[in-house]
Amino acid sequence: MIEMIPTDPWFYAAAIPAVVITGVSKGGFGGIALLAVPLLSLAVPPTEAAAIMLPLLLFMDLFGVRAWRGQADWGHLKKLLPGAAVGIIIGGLTASMVSADMVRLMVGIIAVAFCLYSWWPRKAAEAENGPKAPSNDGQFWGAVAGYTSYIAHAGSPPFHTYLLPKKLAPGVFAATGVWFFALVNAGKLPAYILAGQLTLKAAVAAAVLAPLVPIGFKLGMWLNARVSHALFYRIIYAAVFLSGLKLIYDAFA
Repeated sequence: MIEMIPTDPWFYAAAIPAVVITGVSKGGFGGIALLAVPLLSLAVPPTEAAAIMLPLLLFMDLFGVRAWRGQADWGHLKKLLPGAAVGIIIGGLTASMVSADMVRLMVGIIAVAFCLYSWWPRKAAEAENGPKAPSNDGQFWGAVAGYTSYIAHAGSPPFHTYLLPKKLAPGVFAATGVWFFALVNAGKLPAYILAGQLTLKAAVAAAVLAPLVPIGFKLGMWLNARVSHALFYRIIYAAVFLSGLKLIYDAFA
């Protein structure tokens, strides 16, 4: 098993920031988690990067649900989770038919289009309260988030497309995201194992990187407690937008 431990310096150059960034995301800044798989994919194939990240995400989720217990908005989660379950199932059934670049392009377009729409000048009331959405939009965006999360751990833009306009308090927003992706990641684990994607090699690499998880998570919690409501949302929107551009670029690179 020791021989499975990664020794390539480029792997660690990509993996260390990827894990820390994801930990910061779990600590309260959800939009930036999208950068992890593309960043790690600079050193390993995208499918391997996704497999390495899943155990780390589950480890982070343990910190997240403990830290944010009692703060999530379960009304929104109840709208999102049934669709997410459908998305995970579809992802598991179609993963071999869809390239990672196709998913990157789709998620990137969603992220960029959502941010541009949110920033476009609108009536004062809509700009203050966010765009109105149909009552079943949670099921739709939950399904998209579940699907893209299964394929490339890229569920943040669809999730944020639904939740950002709700203008929740930063703590409630962060807690709702942590719980949503904790349950989604738990649902992805059996499918990854059955598909043979989560190999022993990937698990060993994840174990080596695991000590970085609490560092990133605590940094995210620290920042979340010190950033104002308005600045918090500016950071999240910017992170989602830049992540979307990165995914579109990667899809054509």
